Amino acid sequence: MGWGRSRDVFVAGEAVLCGRTPLLMITSDAPLLLGSASPRRREILETARIPLRIAAVAVDEGVRAAEGPAEYLGRVVASKLDAVVVTGSATGCSGILVADTTVVVDGEILGKPSTIAEAAGMVGRLVGRVHSVLTRYAIRPLIGTTVATTARTIETRVTLRGANAREVERYAATGEGLDKAGAYAVQGIGAFLVERIDGSYSNVVGLPICEVLLDLMALRLLTELPR
Repeated sequence: MGWGRSRDVFVAGEAVLCGRTPLLMITSDAPLLLGSASPRRREILETARIPLRIAAVAVDEGVRAAEGPAEYLGRVVASKLDAVVVTGSATGCSGILVADTTVVVDGEILGKPSTIAEAAGMVGRLVGRVHSVLTRYAIRPLIGTTVATTARTIETRVTLRGANAREVERYAATGEGLDKAGAYAVQGIGAFLVERIDGSYSNVVGLPICEVLLDLMALRLLTELPR
């Protein structure tokens, strides 16, 4: 898989160089609008001391027929960005950030399980092997009449140790994985299954903070790391 550190920058769908200075930089008076209900993404950004406003939106996150991971993430993230813009919540904000995370094994997208049994089935597929966690995010600076967006997909490879059926069932029964792609939480009880992480840890949690901060600085929404 070649998503790694690819970056897309576009204005109204056409590629451009992103070097313009936005009207507003991120401050407590002009926060970054996070278009997500995820408490994990919020915590990651707040730990980095990024002033935030939250605007949760609901979009179709179902996987469509013949839709691969790249196409799926691209569609969902673009839909989230459009949905946030429609809400009008960005007034007074410096920019908008949206993201989506998914787990991929054997080329198949594993979403969020709806039942304990489904969670056990997902975890059972992942133990004793390597899978990919992909997060795609998009940042739109608010720069007057020009709409510039940068988007990036980051991949982290995760190895879960071998586990027997009882361990899998008992973990699934905790309910921890019911709101998480792949049905486990690397930052929670599910850490007892995680043997190795190759790439960004925060990406597995829900947002690759290193890359996000670098893009915020490249877009001049930040001039330096917050303190």
